[in-house]
Amino acid sequence: MKTLIVYRKLTLLFIFLGFATGVLAQVTWTESTATAWLSKKEWKNGLKLDVHSSVNKVVFAEQYHKNQAMWDKAFAFLRDSDLTKLKPGKYPIDGTNVYAAITEAPSKEFENSAWESHRKYIDLQYVIKGQETIGVAPVSKATVTKPYNEASDNANYNVEGQYYIAMPGTFFLFFPGDAHRPNIKVAGYDVVKKIVIKIKVAE
Repeated sequence: MKTLIVYRKLTLLFIFLGFATGVLAQVTWTESTATAWLSKKEWKNGLKLDVHSSVNKVVFAEQYHKNQAMWDKAFAFLRDSDLTKLKPGKYPIDGTNVYAAITEAPSKEFENSAWESHRKYIDLQYVIKGQETIGVAPVSKATVTKPYNEASDNANYNVEGQYYIAMPGTFFLFFPGDAHRPNIKVAGYDVVKKIVIKIKVAE
């Protein structure tokens, strides 16, 4: 009898936890609730890096709670890896759901850089060594110069945006609604070591 009672309690607990997780994923996030969630920093799980102030907090909260396991794996990779020692190349994290690419190469002159966005994957971009300029702008305000290519998961644009200096300690997040213009040269930094983690977009 006691075993049956324990079994029923455990079953109810699992049902409740599953329900709670589902509810959390379906929360209608606002700027206020997303900012509060971000500020708690529980999502970091020991990660020492900060997210850049340009991040769309609402979309970040939505995507994180829809695909928490993927995000946790991405952040764990950043937390547990000695990025300064990893060689350029591709690094699997969670199959095709989450993977990384490390580059160590010269940045581009402004006129040789381009605005882009992606639909299938979110970009987590982090400068490991050096500095570069990154532009950010809403896709909704951009003019398409090269239509979306599903094979490369890429589209290009013309748009006026805000520019930031990317440097070690802070990572950027670019969602499908974010046009971004990375890899722009900063004077004095000829070669930049960088990691881009691709995280599949949750529907």
